[in-house]
Amino acid sequence: MKAEMDKIVSLSDEENIPELQKYLSTLTDDQLTNTITNSALKGKKVGTIIKGIFKGSPPSSTAGANRRLLLYQHCIPLCESGDLQTEVAADIIGLLMLETHTLSGPSLATLGSLFVDAIKVGKMSSGKSLELFPTVLTALAACEALSYGKGELSGEEYKKQLINSLCSSRWDPQCVIHLTTMFRDVPLSSEELQFVVEKVLRMFNKLDLQEIPPLVYQLLLLSAKGCKKQVLDGIVGYFKEQDARQEEEQKHGDSLDLEVQSIPQDQLRHVEGTAILHIVFAIRLDHELAREFLKGFKVMYNITSYADLCPFSVALLLSVARIQRYEEQVFELLKGAIIKSFKDEQLQQGSKLLQDLLPGHCSVAQMILDTVQNSVFGWDHVTQGLVQLGFFLMDAFGPKPGPFGKTTEGSLAVARTPTQQACKLGGQVLLQGFKMHEPIRGEILEQVLNRLVTKTASPVSHFLDLFSDIVVSAPMILLESSSKVTETFDHLSYLPLATVQGLLKAVQPLLKVSMSLKDALILVLRKAMFSSQLDGRKSAVTGFLLLLKNFKVLGSLASSQCSQAISSSQIQVDVHSRYNSAANEAFCLEILSSLRRCLSQQADVRLMLYEGFFDVLRRNSQLASSIMQTLLSQLKRYYEPEQDLLPPVKLEPCITAHGDQVYLQEPLAHLLSCTVHCLMWLQNTRQSANPNGDDSDGDEEEEEGYRSDLHAILESMTRRMIKCELEDFELDKSAEFSMGSSVGVKNNIYAVLVMGVYEVLMEYNFIKANYSKRCFEEIIELFSRYHKLSEILKEKSGKGRVPSHKTPRSLFSMGIISTSITVLFSVLMWRYTNIPSVVEEGGKKEKRSSLSHLCLEGLLRIFTTCQQRYPNKMAQLLSTMGWTSKNGTEQDDEGDVVEINYFYIRQFQRALFTQLSGGEEDFNSKEAQLLISILSVLSRQLKPSSQQVPFPDVCVCVWGFSLPLEDSAFCKGLLSLLFNLHVLYKSPVGLLLELCQDIHSVLGDIDQDVEVEKQSNFAIVNMKTASTAALLVLSQVDRVLDEVDWLIARKKSQTSKLLSPSQTIWLPPNTTVLFFYHICSGISMVQFVQLRCINVLLLQK
Repeated sequence: MKAEMDKIVSLSDEENIPELQKYLSTLTDDQLTNTITNSALKGKKVGTIIKGIFKGSPPSSTAGANRRLLLYQHCIPLCESGDLQTEVAADIIGLLMLETHTLSGPSLATLGSLFVDAIKVGKMSSGKSLELFPTVLTALAACEALSYGKGELSGEEYKKQLINSLCSSRWDPQCVIHLTTMFRDVPLSSEELQFVVEKVLRMFNKLDLQEIPPLVYQLLLLSAKGCKKQVLDGIVGYFKEQDARQEEEQKHGDSLDLEVQSIPQDQLRHVEGTAILHIVFAIRLDHELAREFLKGFKVMYNITSYADLCPFSVALLLSVARIQRYEEQVFELLKGAIIKSFKDEQLQQGSKLLQDLLPGHCSVAQMILDTVQNSVFGWDHVTQGLVQLGFFLMDAFGPKPGPFGKTTEGSLAVARTPTQQACKLGGQVLLQGFKMHEPIRGEILEQVLNRLVTKTASPVSHFLDLFSDIVVSAPMILLESSSKVTETFDHLSYLPLATVQGLLKAVQPLLKVSMSLKDALILVLRKAMFSSQLDGRKSAVTGFLLLLKNFKVLGSLASSQCSQAISSSQIQVDVHSRYNSAANEAFCLEILSSLRRCLSQQADVRLMLYEGFFDVLRRNSQLASSIMQTLLSQLKRYYEPEQDLLPPVKLEPCITAHGDQVYLQEPLAHLLSCTVHCLMWLQNTRQSANPNGDDSDGDEEEEEGYRSDLHAILESMTRRMIKCELEDFELDKSAEFSMGSSVGVKNNIYAVLVMGVYEVLMEYNFIKANYSKRCFEEIIELFSRYHKLSEILKEKSGKGRVPSHKTPRSLFSMGIISTSITVLFSVLMWRYTNIPSVVEEGGKKEKRSSLSHLCLEGLLRIFTTCQQRYPNKMAQLLSTMGWTSKNGTEQDDEGDVVEINYFYIRQFQRALFTQLSGGEEDFNSKEAQLLISILSVLSRQLKPSSQQVPFPDVCVCVWGFSLPLEDSAFCKGLLSLLFNLHVLYKSPVGLLLELCQDIHSVLGDIDQDVEVEKQSNFAIVNMKTASTAALLVLSQVDRVLDEVDWLIARKKSQTSKLLSPSQTIWLPPNTTVLFFYHICSGISMVQFVQLRCINVLLLQK
């Protein structure tokens, strides 16, 4: 072989082409291929030999063309064999590429088939020779005509057939990346490119996980030719499927076979992160790819579907947001998707029919939270986007300022509306990000604190909640950035009081473990105490009171152990002596000394102090002596010690004048209230701790001293206030109460103070009475004088142009109100009809609300307040009202929640039935409406899946609609309740049709010639109630049409997804039939209402 090799090389070097052609013609095919193989294996002169063969094989001759084809047919598998060095194989392929254009059409067709057949049988695993395939296909496409079967095809058509055959065959997973790379260099039509992309995407599931990122990279480069959306959708769909498998394995990991288990989670997350980097890099280079990517999400959100959205696509969007030109678009897209997802979820939860037709709901919020969890696997390119998204949501959907800068929304702890849920989601994203990612902690903390300082005109309760959660969940991490918190303290004097209170309450756990942070706060508070701004001094009082509550003194009673604490597993407490309980006493006494200076400041500052002392005492009972001595000393300033003098309090020192203006200087009633609450709590606590009373040390003697003094003062005040007449306070009926004059303002202040003193004394005597007849008589006397003064104020308030009276806030504590109601009304709440008729008749004669009416009003307010502010505690509230579970206990568990709620629904239904069954003359509309309101509140606790929903609905229908009551207000409430209950278990279309028939029958038709058939499905629909019923029916029609529109949009999106087998959405059997039945029913109902119900409005005109 060496001789042939040398001969070819020498002839080639001498450029003796005729001799070279002659010599090559003497060699057989085997000799020629063996020569090439040997030289290639040795890596010597193979390039020269191949060049020589090309020189000696003119393509114009048949022999030369065949020899060239033989050279290609031999070298291609030789390079794929893996026996050659990489450099040698690359040189061979390079030489072959240079001469490909000289091949004839049939030769090119043969080579094309050779490549396709080799790929089909898996002989192209190394991919070295695939670099030649694009050149072959390009040259093939340039051919005019090629024989194909019994006919002819153009070169372009032949190339298309090869590509189609290739994409329809089985590929070796090892050659997928090489083939994808190869197709980048092949001129492809849009149809051919689609074949290729679909084939590559189908191969994703057959590749090892580590091969996915390079394949994604090559596929993105291929997308420069087109099919950008298809490429992006395929990549996202693959990772979405992998995430779904992971989630399924986590739920049912034990029951799955090892053979079907997918890849480990950490590996998957790292691969996803790499793929995201590749996509973002491609988007930076190809803005058309970015437009296609964002366009796909815009279309998806507009058709009310989130089928393509998943944690991977969310992470991809957040990474794209790092590109400045796309930042705003991405966050607007996510904002729209989040808010629409919450709205759709709310709509679906409110309709049983929607839940049956589309049982599954895609939660965008959960996807975002999953993205936060996934980002812990090194997704640094996603974390910055998460921070931006969190603050974007909190800024966009946070509480807005209402009138006079006050927010009208409640705490985000109970998020009901979609905007509140979106704001809460932003906080969750930031909180989880803070705990998981160290690089972004400083930025999150800085931005939160900056918003607390700068957003003084807007509510910042959501940022305070976030900051508090950060402190509780990661206190030691936060201490690493304590300097930022210290800087915020410098702005306390200029912040709104609510912000100061929330901020200082949040940092309490840190103050217990950080000496520098506590010292910095105390220094700021001391400066604020002497601030020229009132809000600054109020902030100082707030801070000092919080410190007193949370720094417990050694020996405090067990009942005061409610201060904020941190788990010992979270922190390492400083062992310096200043942090022990004994040192806390000196610290707290020092603070109390500073607070005493507030007793000479404005009324607002004193009021904050009085309202805070009681909480301080309960949490830090060892400070009782200092607090009580302070209160006693302050109270004596306004107490008249002479027992024969009336009144017992000095009102004049309680006011101050500045020019013609009169102001309150001392909130005397609040001072007295604070004193009474502290005194009675301390007395009850000491008795519980020492029932024998045999402890007589110095502290007890001191305590007994101020206790006896205070009891004596309160007894004397009670006795003398009963003897006082209004004239003693210059507050009789002839007194002026107009707010337009200084005298009127002074009298109003006096009246409010006197009424407050009466309330406090009533509560004091009620607590200590122990059901004593004499004490109760004194309470009645006090109330009589209180009521008389209150009536005078009410009478005066209606006179004059200037408002002369504003109802003062009652000083009765919730405890005394609860206890007194229990004593006064010794009947169970749902059995209010057992109230003696004598009591009810007395109320009617005096034109007051009946006792039953007051009970129902109170219940409605209690239920409504609990549901709005503490919805998770509604079952606990109902269980404390005397409900007993089946096992005989009053404690409810999760299984009893539905039973508790349904139990009380039945009770109030019976009360409503009692009203309705008494006849129209005994019917009390106001009480019936209150009962309906209570049922409405309780029915909101029902879930559409509850099997007990139809029962209350049917009962209300039977009893309420079988009576011809002509009360529009009652009709409106009853219909609203019916509709709200009805949608919980089926569509209201049939009910609305029957109501429309009744309305049309009662009011007639707008066309006088049309005779209306008399129908009466519901007796409550009559001439006086038909108009009200018609308006309610029309509002329900709008609701049904909204559901129909939503269903149509959702059905469209699902139908479009069914075109892609990999993204099919499962629907329950007969869903399509139910869907169209619902739409047709809705359309029929709408037509009927338009022809019948709207006549009502025209007839009213």
